[in-house]
Parts: sequence; structure tokens; C-alpha cells
Amino acid sequence: MADNLQEHLYQKIRDGLLVGRFQPGERLKIRDLAAEWGTSPMPVRAALQRLVAEGALEGEPQRSVRVPPMTRARYQHIYQVRLSLEGLAVELATPNLSAANLSELREFVALMDSAIEQRNVQAYLHANSQFHLRLYSACGNPVLLRSIESLWLQVGPFFNRLFTEADLSLRLNDFHEEAFAAIQAGDAKAARQAVEQDLSYFARFLLNLLELDIAASRLGRSLAT
Repeated sequence: MADNLQEHLYQKIRDGLLVGRFQPGERLKIRDLAAEWGTSPMPVRAALQRLVAEGALEGEPQRSVRVPPMTRARYQHIYQVRLSLEGLAVELATPNLSAANLSELREFVALMDSAIEQRNVQAYLHANSQFHLRLYSACGNPVLLRSIESLWLQVGPFFNRLFTEADLSLRLNDFHEEAFAAIQAGDAKAARQAVEQDLSYFARFLLNLLELDIAASRLGRSLAT
């Protein structure tokens, strides 16, 4: 029973990281999470420690745990690996998708459109993660899939920044629609290209945001002195 509870809490925190519930640099308070989910602190602590061991969270002194802050260099390194792995996963997955899989992916694209119209950040991020990860799960390579999921756990909290510019939302779903059209046509190469364009477009935007953060931080220190 205890192992099942710990696994359940691990999955809830993991899903929260994937869909951007938690912010980069945010400290996760064991007692707050335990109170939210109506459990004791012990299984929450064990679930958090498991995610620390996987690199999704980082431990701090006095048993504190936080979401790792995102730096420009760290995001660049993760993006370079994601581009190769996720492109390969799409190419491998496309021939394996059933009619039921296609229907599910179509639904996620529709959910993202609806979330963008409603400016619902969490709904968009959830549908976005489901579209990508459900697609990749058909690649037939469990080693590849585990590697991709590990990287998503590290970047998921940063995806909230996609909604800091109102006009960007107009393009949030373009590449998903192009990818789905290629997948539906059975064109694995075109599907891979669309997903890689999706990753590249938003990587440039997010990297620019991080550069602006650095500039703002420097300006703040300069004014303070």
C-alpha cells in the first residue's frame, strides 16, 4: 500500500512538472503537498527524492527540494539533445500509429486550439505534453522514450514562459497541425520536420527570453549599486 501511494504521488508530481504546474526555481514544500493530497509527509518526501535522483528536481540544504532554475546554457544543451531524439521518435512512430492513435492526436490538437482561444495556460501545456509524449510513445524504442521523458521533466516548468507574449499564441499550434497532417498522410520525414520546426521556433523564443532575464538582472544590480 505504501509503495502504491508513493508511486501515485511520484506520478502526480511528475505530471505537474511535464505540464508546467511548477515554476523554475520554485521550492516544493513537503508539508504543503502532503496537505493538498491528504497524506503524510513521508511518501511525498520519497517521491520527491526519486525525482531528485532522476535530475528533474534538485536537493538543497535542510532537505529542501526545488525545481532547478533555467539558464540559457542549460536550455541550449537540453534543446540540442531534444531536437535529435524527438525528431527520431516522430519518424519511428509515424508508421506505427493506429486509427485510434490518430483520433487521440487530433483531439489533443483541438484541445490546444481551444486552450489558446481561452488563454488557459495549464490546459494548453497539458494537451501539448500529451500530444508530443503520446506520439513519441509509438516509436517502439523504450530507451529513446525514457530519454525524451527525462528531458521533458527538466524543461516542462519553463514552458509557462510561452504565454508572456500575447501575439506568440497565434503560432503556438501551427507546427502541431502541420505535424498531424503529415502523420495522417503517413509522411514520417515531413512529420519529423514539422516537430523539429516546432522545437526550433520556440527554442529561439525561449532563449531570447532568458537573454532578456540576464540583461534585466544586470540592470537591476547596476541600479542597486
